[in-house]
Amino acid sequence: MADADDVRRLARALPHVEEVPSAGFDFRVGGKGFVWSYPERRPGRPREIRTDVAVLFVGDEDEKQALLLGEPERFFTAPGYGDVPLVMLRLGTVDVARLTELVTDAWRMRAPEHLAADFVE
Repeated sequence: MADADDVRRLARALPHVEEVPSAGFDFRVGGKGFVWSYPERRPGRPREIRTDVAVLFVGDEDEKQALLLGEPERFFTAPGYGDVPLVMLRLGTVDVARLTELVTDAWRMRAPEHLAADFVE
């Protein structure tokens, strides 16, 4: 199963990625976030950075809903994320091959066209 170290390795391997210092992991391309640690918020408690959960950019509401409804054991959303094309992924529920696909897709959707066009797997 995948973990935070896998996220770091996969994100760093993509071109033009910058890692933002954080308590967990936070990766951007062209100044836009594509995968980061889940900042869990609970009423009356300080925010907790969860490195066992990745927040991934998914592109649009249709894809978000497909993941949430099709694989609820893996993907979820939280208050404050309702109208944003992001999902939370429980890292321990996917293998590295699936995580590679998800991180790469998130990168592609956030990378500026001129950077994404040069990327070949």
